[in-house]
Amino acid sequence: MSLRAPVTRVLLVEDEEPIRRFLVTTLEAEGYEVFEAANALEGETLAGNRRIDVFLVDLGLPDRDGVDLIRQLRTWTQRPILVLSARSQERQKVDALDAGADDYLSKPFGVDELHARLRVALRHAAQTTRAGASTLRIGDVRIDLETKTVYRAGLVVRLTATEWRLLEALAKRADRVVTSRQLLHEVWGPGYAEQGHYLRIYIRQLRQKLEVQPASPVLLLTETSVGYRLLVQSDGMPLRSAASS
Repeated sequence: MSLRAPVTRVLLVEDEEPIRRFLVTTLEAEGYEVFEAANALEGETLAGNRRIDVFLVDLGLPDRDGVDLIRQLRTWTQRPILVLSARSQERQKVDALDAGADDYLSKPFGVDELHARLRVALRHAAQTTRAGASTLRIGDVRIDLETKTVYRAGLVVRLTATEWRLLEALAKRADRVVTSRQLLHEVWGPGYAEQGHYLRIYIRQLRQKLEVQPASPVLLLTETSVGYRLLVQSDGMPLRSAASS
Protein backbone atom coordinates (compact mmCIF):
# COMPACT_ATOMS: atom_id res chain seq x y z
CA MET A 1 0.00 0.00 0.00
CA SER A 2 1.12 3.56 -0.62
CA LEU A 3 0.30 6.90 0.91
CA ARG A 4 0.32 10.18 -0.87
CA ALA A 5 1.20 12.80 1.71
CA PRO A 6 -1.58 15.38 2.10
CA VAL A 7 -0.81 18.71 0.48
CA THR A 8 0.13 21.39 3.00
CA ARG A 9 -2.59 24.02 3.12
CA VAL A 10 -1.78 27.68 3.78
CA LEU A 11 -4.25 30.39 4.70
CA LEU A 12 -2.88 33.78 3.63
CA VAL A 13 -4.59 36.82 5.20
CA GLU A 14 -3.24 39.91 3.41
CA ASP A 15 -5.18 42.98 2.30
CA GLU A 16 -2.74 44.32 -0.31
CA GLU A 17 -3.68 42.53 -3.51
CA PRO A 18 -0.29 42.81 -5.32
CA ILE A 19 1.50 41.32 -2.31
CA ARG A 20 -1.18 38.66 -1.90
CA ARG A 21 -1.00 37.60 -5.54
CA PHE A 22 2.79 37.45 -5.44
CA LEU A 23 2.76 35.31 -2.30
CA VAL A 24 0.11 32.98 -3.70
CA THR A 25 2.21 32.45 -6.83
CA THR A 26 5.42 31.69 -4.96
CA LEU A 27 3.72 29.43 -2.43
CA GLU A 28 1.89 27.45 -5.08
CA ALA A 29 5.17 27.06 -6.97
CA GLU A 30 6.54 25.32 -3.87
CA GLY A 31 3.62 22.89 -3.79
CA TYR A 32 1.44 24.52 -1.15
CA GLU A 33 -2.33 24.78 -1.55
CA VAL A 34 -3.20 28.40 -0.75
CA PHE A 35 -6.45 29.94 0.46
CA GLU A 36 -6.45 33.73 0.44
CA ALA A 37 -8.35 36.34 2.41
CA ALA A 38 -8.27 40.13 2.12
CA ASN A 39 -9.44 40.85 5.67
CA ALA A 40 -9.89 39.27 9.11
CA LEU A 41 -13.53 38.30 8.55
CA GLU A 42 -12.70 36.40 5.36
CA GLY A 43 -9.79 34.78 7.17
CA GLU A 44 -12.00 33.61 10.03
CA THR A 45 -14.56 32.20 7.63
CA LEU A 46 -11.99 30.24 5.65
CA ALA A 47 -10.23 29.02 8.79
CA GLY A 48 -13.51 27.76 10.17
CA ASN A 49 -14.44 25.79 7.08
CA ARG A 50 -11.14 24.47 5.74
CA ARG A 51 -8.39 22.24 7.01
CA ILE A 52 -5.45 24.64 7.37
CA ASP A 53 -1.88 23.58 8.19
CA VAL A 54 -0.26 27.00 8.58
CA PHE A 55 -1.48 30.60 8.73
CA LEU A 56 0.24 33.67 7.24
CA VAL A 57 -1.30 36.79 8.76
CA ASP A 58 -0.71 40.46 8.00
CA LEU A 59 -1.24 42.74 10.99
CA GLY A 60 -2.56 45.83 9.19
CA LEU A 61 -5.92 44.47 8.09
CA PRO A 62 -8.73 46.85 7.06
CA ASP A 63 -11.46 45.48 9.35
CA ARG A 64 -9.51 44.38 12.42
CA ASP A 65 -5.99 44.23 13.72
CA GLY A 66 -4.19 41.04 12.81
CA VAL A 67 -3.21 40.51 16.45
CA ASP A 68 -6.89 40.13 17.31
CA LEU A 69 -7.27 37.55 14.55
CA ILE A 70 -4.30 35.62 15.93
CA ARG A 71 -5.85 35.60 19.41
CA GLN A 72 -9.12 34.31 17.97
CA LEU A 73 -7.37 31.54 16.01
CA ARG A 74 -5.49 30.48 19.12
CA THR A 75 -8.76 29.81 20.94
CA TRP A 76 -9.23 26.68 18.83
CA THR A 77 -6.09 25.76 16.84
CA GLN A 78 -2.41 25.19 17.56
CA ARG A 79 -1.43 25.25 13.90
CA PRO A 80 1.60 27.48 13.14
CA ILE A 81 0.90 31.18 12.64
CA LEU A 82 3.48 33.37 10.92
CA VAL A 83 3.08 37.14 10.90
CA LEU A 84 3.88 39.13 7.76
CA SER A 85 3.92 42.83 8.50
CA ALA A 86 5.50 46.18 7.77
CA ARG A 87 5.42 46.89 11.50
CA SER A 88 9.00 46.51 12.66
CA GLN A 89 9.07 47.91 16.20
CA GLU A 90 10.04 45.38 18.86
CA ARG A 91 6.88 46.01 20.92
CA GLN A 92 4.67 45.21 17.94
CA LYS A 93 6.52 41.97 17.33
CA VAL A 94 6.22 41.01 20.98
CA ASP A 95 2.47 41.75 20.95
CA ALA A 96 1.97 39.44 17.97
CA LEU A 97 4.08 36.67 19.51
CA ASP A 98 2.33 37.03 22.86
CA ALA A 99 -1.01 36.72 21.07
CA GLY A 100 0.07 33.30 19.78
CA ALA A 101 2.11 33.85 16.62
CA ASP A 102 5.01 31.44 16.11
CA ASP A 103 7.22 33.68 14.00
CA TYR A 104 7.42 37.19 12.55
CA LEU A 105 8.67 38.36 9.15
CA SER A 106 9.09 42.08 8.59
CA LYS A 107 8.26 43.43 5.15
CA PRO A 108 10.02 43.47 2.80
CA PHE A 109 11.33 39.91 3.17
CA GLY A 110 12.92 37.49 0.75
CA VAL A 111 11.05 34.55 -0.74
CA ASP A 112 13.79 32.14 0.38
CA GLU A 113 13.47 33.38 3.94
CA LEU A 114 9.69 32.92 3.86
CA HIS A 115 9.98 29.33 2.66
CA ALA A 116 12.67 28.59 5.23
CA ARG A 117 10.51 29.97 8.05
CA LEU A 118 7.55 27.93 6.79
CA ARG A 119 9.61 24.75 6.79
CA VAL A 120 10.80 25.40 10.33
CA ALA A 121 7.27 26.15 11.56
CA LEU A 122 5.88 22.99 9.97
CA ARG A 123 8.76 20.91 11.28
CA HIS A 124 8.15 22.18 14.81
CA ALA A 125 4.45 21.48 14.42
CA ALA A 126 5.27 17.90 13.48
CA GLN A 127 7.19 17.26 16.68
CA THR A 128 5.45 15.42 19.47
CA THR A 129 5.77 16.37 23.12
CA ARG A 130 7.57 13.07 23.73
CA ALA A 131 11.16 14.39 23.87
CA GLY A 132 10.54 16.32 20.66
CA ALA A 133 10.47 13.16 18.55
CA SER A 134 8.64 13.27 15.25
CA THR A 135 8.27 9.47 15.04
CA LEU A 136 5.97 7.53 17.34
CA ARG A 137 6.10 3.73 17.63
CA ILE A 138 3.16 1.80 19.06
CA GLY A 139 3.65 -1.95 18.77
CA ASP A 140 3.93 -2.69 15.04
CA VAL A 141 2.54 0.75 14.14
CA ARG A 142 4.94 3.60 13.34
CA ILE A 143 3.72 7.16 12.82
CA ASP A 144 6.11 9.61 11.18
CA LEU A 145 4.71 13.08 11.75
CA GLU A 146 7.32 14.86 9.65
CA THR A 147 6.83 12.82 6.46
CA LYS A 148 3.12 12.23 7.19
CA THR A 149 3.53 8.49 6.77
CA VAL A 150 2.11 5.58 8.74
CA TYR A 151 3.45 2.04 8.78
CA ARG A 152 1.96 -1.15 10.14
CA ALA A 153 4.16 -4.25 10.33
CA GLY A 154 6.62 -2.49 8.04
CA LEU A 155 4.07 -1.69 5.32
CA VAL A 156 2.85 1.81 4.47
CA VAL A 157 -0.78 2.34 5.43
CA ARG A 158 -2.90 4.36 3.05
CA LEU A 159 -4.82 7.11 4.87
CA THR A 160 -7.09 9.83 3.55
CA ALA A 161 -6.14 13.42 4.33
CA THR A 162 -8.80 13.62 7.04
CA GLU A 163 -7.79 10.33 8.61
CA TRP A 164 -4.22 11.58 8.74
CA ARG A 165 -5.19 14.86 10.36
CA LEU A 166 -7.15 13.05 13.04
CA LEU A 167 -4.35 10.59 13.77
CA GLU A 168 -1.82 13.43 13.82
CA ALA A 169 -3.87 15.39 16.37
CA LEU A 170 -4.00 12.34 18.65
CA ALA A 171 -0.33 11.42 18.12
CA LYS A 172 0.83 14.86 19.20
CA ARG A 173 -0.99 14.32 22.49
CA ALA A 174 -0.11 10.64 22.87
CA ASP A 175 -1.31 9.09 26.16
CA ARG A 176 -3.51 12.11 26.84
CA VAL A 177 -7.25 12.43 26.44
CA VAL A 178 -8.21 14.78 23.60
CA THR A 179 -11.79 15.99 23.79
CA SER A 180 -14.16 15.46 20.91
CA ARG A 181 -14.61 19.22 20.64
CA GLN A 182 -10.85 19.77 20.38
CA LEU A 183 -10.54 17.16 17.66
CA LEU A 184 -13.47 18.51 15.68
CA HIS A 185 -12.07 22.04 15.91
CA GLU A 186 -8.57 21.02 14.88
CA VAL A 187 -9.41 18.56 12.11
CA TRP A 188 -12.59 20.04 10.61
CA GLY A 189 -12.72 23.60 11.98
CA PRO A 190 -14.87 25.43 14.58
CA GLY A 191 -17.96 25.22 12.40
CA TYR A 192 -18.09 21.46 13.06
CA ALA A 193 -17.93 21.51 16.86
CA GLU A 194 -21.22 19.66 17.24
CA GLN A 195 -20.70 17.11 14.45
CA GLY A 196 -19.64 14.24 16.68
CA HIS A 197 -20.73 11.64 14.14
CA TYR A 198 -17.89 12.75 11.85
CA LEU A 199 -15.44 11.84 14.58
CA ARG A 200 -16.97 8.44 15.27
CA ILE A 201 -16.88 7.52 11.58
CA TYR A 202 -13.23 8.44 11.13
CA ILE A 203 -12.10 6.85 14.41
CA ARG A 204 -13.77 3.65 13.23
CA GLN A 205 -11.94 3.89 9.90
CA LEU A 206 -8.58 4.42 11.60
CA ARG A 207 -9.19 1.41 13.83
CA GLN A 208 -9.89 -0.73 10.78
CA LYS A 209 -6.50 0.25 9.38
CA LEU A 210 -4.37 0.24 12.53
CA GLU A 211 -5.84 -2.13 15.11
CA VAL A 212 -5.32 -5.90 15.10
CA GLN A 213 -8.88 -6.29 16.39
CA PRO A 214 -10.79 -3.10 15.51
CA ALA A 215 -13.77 -4.14 17.65
CA SER A 216 -11.47 -4.37 20.70
CA PRO A 217 -9.05 -1.47 20.20
CA VAL A 218 -5.86 -1.15 22.21
CA LEU A 219 -4.40 1.88 20.40
CA LEU A 220 -7.27 4.28 19.70
CA LEU A 221 -9.32 4.33 22.86
CA THR A 222 -12.67 5.93 23.56
CA GLU A 223 -12.94 7.99 26.74
CA THR A 224 -16.69 7.84 27.24
CA SER A 225 -18.47 11.19 26.96
CA VAL A 226 -15.12 12.98 26.74
CA GLY A 227 -13.08 12.10 23.66
CA TYR A 228 -10.30 9.79 22.52
CA ARG A 229 -6.77 8.78 23.44
CA LEU A 230 -3.90 7.31 21.42
CA LEU A 231 -2.41 4.99 24.02
CA VAL A 232 1.29 4.20 24.21
CA GLN A 233 3.95 3.81 26.89
CA SER A 234 7.68 4.35 26.96
CA ASP A 235 8.50 1.05 25.25
CA GLY A 236 5.90 1.76 22.58
CA MET A 237 3.54 -1.06 23.58
CA PRO A 238 -0.16 -0.62 24.32
CA LEU A 239 -1.14 -0.51 27.97
CA ARG A 240 -4.69 -1.81 27.90
CA SER A 241 -7.70 -2.35 25.72
CA ALA A 242 -11.01 -0.51 25.66
CA ALA A 243 -14.39 -0.85 24.03
CA SER A 244 -14.87 0.79 20.66
CA SER A 245 -17.20 3.70 20.13
